[in-house]
Amino acid sequence: MEFYRAHVLICAGTGCTSSGSATLFTEFEKCLQEAGIDKEVKLVKTGCFGLCAEGPIVVVYPEGAMYCRVTAEDVTEIVTEHLVKGRIVSRLLEGGAKDDVKADAGETEFFKKQTRVALQNCGRINPEVIDEYIAYDGYAALGKAVTEMTPEQVIQVMLDSGLRGRGGAGFPTGRKWDFARKSPSDKKYVCCNADEGDPGAFMDRSILEGDPHVVLEAMAIAGYAIGSDQGYIYVRAEYPIAVNRLKIAIEQAREYGLLGKNIFGTDFSFDIDIRLGAGAFVCGEETALMTSIEGHRGEPRPRPPFPAVKGLFEKPTILNNVETYANIPQIILKGADWFNTIGTEKSKGTKVFAVGGKIKNTGLVEIPMGTTLREIVYDIGGGIPNGKKFKAAQTGGPSGGCIPASLIDTPIDYDSLIQIGSMMGSGGLIVMDEDTCMVDIAKFFLEFTVDESCGKCPPCRIGTKRMLEILEKITTGKGELKDIDDLYELAAGIKASALCGLGQTAPNPVLSTLRYFKDEYIAHVVDKKCPAGVCKALLQYKIKPDLCRGCSLCAKKCPVNCINGQIKSPFVIDQDKCIKCGTCMDSCKFGAIVRE
Repeated sequence: MEFYRAHVLICAGTGCTSSGSATLFTEFEKCLQEAGIDKEVKLVKTGCFGLCAEGPIVVVYPEGAMYCRVTAEDVTEIVTEHLVKGRIVSRLLEGGAKDDVKADAGETEFFKKQTRVALQNCGRINPEVIDEYIAYDGYAALGKAVTEMTPEQVIQVMLDSGLRGRGGAGFPTGRKWDFARKSPSDKKYVCCNADEGDPGAFMDRSILEGDPHVVLEAMAIAGYAIGSDQGYIYVRAEYPIAVNRLKIAIEQAREYGLLGKNIFGTDFSFDIDIRLGAGAFVCGEETALMTSIEGHRGEPRPRPPFPAVKGLFEKPTILNNVETYANIPQIILKGADWFNTIGTEKSKGTKVFAVGGKIKNTGLVEIPMGTTLREIVYDIGGGIPNGKKFKAAQTGGPSGGCIPASLIDTPIDYDSLIQIGSMMGSGGLIVMDEDTCMVDIAKFFLEFTVDESCGKCPPCRIGTKRMLEILEKITTGKGELKDIDDLYELAAGIKASALCGLGQTAPNPVLSTLRYFKDEYIAHVVDKKCPAGVCKALLQYKIKPDLCRGCSLCAKKCPVNCINGQIKSPFVIDQDKCIKCGTCMDSCKFGAIVRE
């Protein structure tokens, strides 16, 4: 066994990889060799640390110093100062070189209020080395389940834990497993939904990239619980790093006898295969996903019968998403009572969110259920950039809703979000500031839904298209008050009659913005104004005569020559020709041009 005095962990997740972290690994190898300490320091490619806004990230142990936005040019300094001389490079720490900066990343504001359960190994182990996963009790839960527990006992632990599905609907995991266990059949299946399709969501991808074995172990435990010997992971092909690490993990688990025949010397056998999705959002719906695995066009099927009775290949099937599975080994090892100490009465455990939009600390966070939106936005997320005001947060993706600033102290749990017209969803959380048009946001999500509708049922195929047409009409200044009534009517019809959950929840972004920001819809329709100044058709750029110096710079920069006037006299914008590009406003040095 080799021992090292220091470990250098380099993020090799998608975000940091796209920012050049692979180059850092090569540079560290070179600099460590030049310093003569390459035998003393271990380099480790790991998964996402969470603070994606500050990538590429490098963490040096034993100090736990998290270096942010590291470039190849910084590597020499880290090696020379930190690894050779023992002096932490404060300017590269999270937050920069300040008196109150913490060398240990775990002490910083971003991590203080987080509780890592699903993400416990992400950023801590090399996801391509099974021994590192085993060193942190990996596969101990599977061993405990198959050698010390009956399938019924495993299911009872899941029931007692209160774990609910993290994929959107929030159905109790133990109940789903119990239904499948009690469904008689000669063959049963365990499926993992890794077809993460919500805009801005990357929770499942990060778990697969940083800790793939936790999903394999959990699926095997599920297989033992329901009486299945075959699992499928349905993952989108747009996740090449995740797919590659899954393949490596499956081969390693087979080699160690943790997948395959007679696991842990028992008569339990279980194996897992990967199926690649082509990026269809509807394949995140459980029956559409199973239809796709079967080799057919990914379209939802009517329910009942539910998959636990008749699912993949018409056999009893359970389907959970990546994050749900990532909780299971620890629940088996530590017990239901331990899990019950985290979260709220009806929403146990933690929830992982991919936080993006108008917020300083974009990235991956895992918080106990019941944490307020304010804590996520301001304590963990660092607040809104450029001194702007928080306006709303959107959770649940195209199936979710917008939470206004007046409800920022809402606890994040399943029931609280549903009560205010949103939903947990898979975990995307988009933050919006005062410059966001809520009508435009509703249109954005509806455009996504229209593009991604499988087209099988008319309410979704036709109804969402009609709603989108109304929103386009409103945002181009052609709306009428009747259009708002029509939106309500269409939404009610779609929710009541669409075939699957995705279609039934498609109107949610429109309904939630109407609920909390109806005044913006009224302004678009009645005043023909976009209060946030986003909808171009409703904008006007005007030159204030008292501030205009007649320098003609705006006229020279205008791409359509719609600004006229005489030098040293106020200029005027021809509104009929103006394309509302904003070039004139950007070029004016005197603040004479305003957007109305």
